Order: sequence, then C-alpha cells, then structure tokens
Amino acid sequence: MFKGNIVALITPMDKKGKVCQKSLKNLIKYHIYSKTKAIVSLGTTGESSTFSKKEHINLVLSTIKLSKKKIPIIAGTGANSTKEAVLLTQKFENSGISACLSVTPYYNKPSQEGLYQHFKTISENTYLPQILYNVPSRTGCDLLPETICKLSKLKNIIGIKEASGNLARLNQIKNLVDENFLIFSGDDSTALDFMQLGGNGIISVTANIAAQEMSKICKLSLSGNFKQARKINKKLIKLHNILFIESNPIPIKWAAKKLGLIKNNTLRLPMTQPSKKLQKILSKELKKKKICLTKKNIFNVFKKNKKK
Repeated sequence: MFKGNIVALITPMDKKGKVCQKSLKNLIKYHIYSKTKAIVSLGTTGESSTFSKKEHINLVLSTIKLSKKKIPIIAGTGANSTKEAVLLTQKFENSGISACLSVTPYYNKPSQEGLYQHFKTISENTYLPQILYNVPSRTGCDLLPETICKLSKLKNIIGIKEASGNLARLNQIKNLVDENFLIFSGDDSTALDFMQLGGNGIISVTANIAAQEMSKICKLSLSGNFKQARKINKKLIKLHNILFIESNPIPIKWAAKKLGLIKNNTLRLPMTQPSKKLQKILSKELKKKKICLTKKNIFNVFKKNKKK
C-alpha cells in the first residue's frame, strides 16, 4: 500500500486563506485517477506550520472523508513539542487514517537521544503506524542512521521519509534495519537513483502537478525497469529543480494554479507569491515539457469522476 508514488499534497485555499473544499476534492480525484499510492495531508508542502490545531484536524478529517476510502491518507502529525505531537496523533485514532508522518522536532535542535525519546514516546501512546520524517534543511537537526535503527524496532514505526538528499544515507539505513522497514525519498531530483539503490518510493512534491509521470517512474523502478523510468524522469529533472528555486510550496502551488488544478494559489504568511522571474522560468518549463497534466486533461478527469 505504501510503496511507490506518494504525494505531499498542497493545501488549496480561497483568497482569504481558508481551505477550498472544492479544489481539495478535485485534487483527491486527480490523484486517484493518476494512481498515486497515497496522499500526505498537511506535511511541509501542505503548509502545516501555518495551521491552528483545530484547522489541522479538520483538514485531515475532510481529506479522509473526501477520499471515500479510494486512496490511503497519511496525516502529518509532527511537532517540536513531544506532548503536542502525541495529542495530535491521538486525534486521528479511529478516523480511517492509514498512517502518520512525523517530522523531527524543528528549532529545538535535540540530541540523538532526544530524538529517540521523542519518537518513542509518540509510538508508546498510539497504535497508528508512524513514518519518521528527516529533513535537516528545514528542521535544523538530522536523524542519524543509528537512531533510525533503534526506532525501527519499536512496534508501530514502519518507515522513514529521508529528505536529506544524501544518497549514501540510504545504504547506511538499509544496512541497519529489517527489510520490511520502508524507506522513502523526500527529494524529487534524486528519487529515481534512490529507488535504484533500494528505496521503496517517494513522498513527492512534483507529483502535485505530474502525478501520472511520478506514478509511472515509481512503478517502473520498483519492477526493475530503470531504463524506461529514466526516460520519463529525464523530462522532469529540470522541473524537479525549478520547484525548489524558492521555498516549497511557493513554486508548486503557483504551478498547480497555472495548470488549473486549483482555483487560487493563495499562501499563508510568511510565505509569499513567487517572484516574476521564477514565474517566467516555471511557465516556460511547463509548456516545454508537455506533461500529462493539461487543463483539458484535468477537467476531463474531474468531469469523469463527478458522475461516480
């Protein structure tokens, strides 16, 4: 269920910054149609840090409801307070959630022992499957392979999103954990190489606008057909990089609006609109690559699913 292309979903908003339920429903339909394996609701790309606890819970529950059990939903439940992370995780018990994605505590800069105790405490206070999330560039701390190994032995810690961009880290982790422990890339530009080295898939930003391509890349890679996967990925390499010229989710949200996936590309402060220079670069790349996602295709998908 959790192997392959998982999207780190953007959060669609109206002009006032409130969640747009219609656009959210359309996004979910798009990913079901594109054979995305699961949706992460309110991870980094979903602007989780700008949501109140009540808003956070309501959005995840709405995503579960709108999915109609047609695609697994993974809830972002990380916090830099262990107590808050536990309480947020517990709110999704008996909700129909498939797993939780829990980022390393940001800003605090805990030691490896602190990180171990943080995730151990969460694990001991819920039955929900936990996926660790290591993204040092965002959090200011790095979850090391030895600590991941210790955590992998806990009852409901099932995998990790490794977003350091360091491919050597994959083998370091694989050599320490059981073969059933899931290891996902959190870096679109190196995801194919990550899977060729034995990774189980990606939790992707690019998949927000190129879900079909990312699903094909993952399916081909996990079946060992790296030659064909690389042909598809070659068309997306420049896009992967452009989407991170400015902080995520600024570029991806603008691109989703440009392609008609969402009505507005509203961001909550302190995130602001992309620069004119980035808009020009991104617009040119979207036209050049002619990815599967086009306005005509999107509307056909929405129309087709509306009847169901």
